[in-house]
Parts: sequence; C-alpha cells; structure tokens
Amino acid sequence: MVFTAVIYREGSLFVAACPEIGSVSQGENMEEALQNLQEATELYLEEFPHTAAADRSFITTFQTARA
Repeated sequence: MVFTAVIYREGSLFVAACPEIGSVSQGENMEEALQNLQEATELYLEEFPHTAAADRSFITTFQTARA
C-alpha cells in the first residue's frame, strides 16, 4: 500500500506523519523520520488493518492575510 508522509522539523528533530492512518514518528534526519514512520505504520496496520483502499489525503496550499 502507498501512503502519504508529511515531514516537518520540530526543534532538532524531524517529525513524520501519515495522515491516512494517523501514525506519527520522528528522527534525527528526514530519512530516519520516514523510516521510523514506515515501521510505526506497519506495526499499527498489523493490529488495525486498513480496509479502505480509496482513502487518500489531498494536499494543497492556502494563503492567510497575516504572517
């Protein structure tokens, strides 16, 4: 299965989140965060199988009037 990973920096760590499943992990660099997210997601799916194959996140951008 293919899922979305959203990765962002939080302090000295990188946080990786999978919006379709709700799993989150972290690492010292982006690659480690992504690898940890993959492992966390696989472990989660072993316990709670994901049956809705059509669930996909939609990622877009938007503007605000203030910074």
